[in-house]
Amino acid sequence: MPELPEVETTCRGIAPHVSGQRIERVLLRETRLRWPVSPQVAGLAGSHITGVSRRAKYLLMALDHGSLIWHLGMSGSMRVLPTGSPAANHEHIELELSNGQSLKFRDPRRFGALLYCDEDPLQHRLLQPLGPEPLADEFNTDYLYGRCRGRSAAIKTFIMNSHIVVGVGNIYASEALYLAGIRPTRAAGKISKARIARLVEAIRATLTAAIAKGGTTLQDFTQVDGKPGYFRQALQVYANKGACHTCGKPVRHLVQGQRSSYFCPLCQT
Repeated sequence: MPELPEVETTCRGIAPHVSGQRIERVLLRETRLRWPVSPQVAGLAGSHITGVSRRAKYLLMALDHGSLIWHLGMSGSMRVLPTGSPAANHEHIELELSNGQSLKFRDPRRFGALLYCDEDPLQHRLLQPLGPEPLADEFNTDYLYGRCRGRSAAIKTFIMNSHIVVGVGNIYASEALYLAGIRPTRAAGKISKARIARLVEAIRATLTAAIAKGGTTLQDFTQVDGKPGYFRQALQVYANKGACHTCGKPVRHLVQGQRSSYFCPLCQT
């Protein structure tokens, strides 16, 4: 599933091509996504795209009137190609732009979404309750330590909760906990402030490195230029069925909340 690094990579990839452009035509080949695409989207021809940003795993496309909220779902990706390029399989939405390029949204599993919002998108019901961005100043040791107090939830499950902090998906939670030396099953409320400080820095470092490498491709995700994300080659513990890169002990695997967790029993305590 595309997480924060993949969505940030997509945001940075499409922004130079779509910002400042007029939408000439909207092609809706399939509107039955996670939620039905609003009929208002079909009438956006003539609108100008004034900017593209990201909040959590959502792409926000500001228009001169309103905004589009995109979600890549489990298998979504975006390409920018010359207008008139043949539609690929599962290419459900296309925005033809005034610069002769088209923004194409492909989503084989159709768990993605495109919503139209005529007010502040940050106040949309899907975005308003979300926690802070992990790379923002608001996400710091004091904040996370305070939220952990009294909580018995496993720390991996805790940091994957988007109401606590956004964008720390399964792969990145496993990698950050390995980097911080914290076992994924440890109760959030039992971790010292010093170790929480290491975890905050590990989350930041992991996500920053993943963004720099264009995200992680395990199955469907591709960057805007069609290339995969290369952070997979840098993974230290996730999906590691062999030995720990640090101590040489076998990496262990368990299931937490229906998600695979990988950890080193010696380096993570």
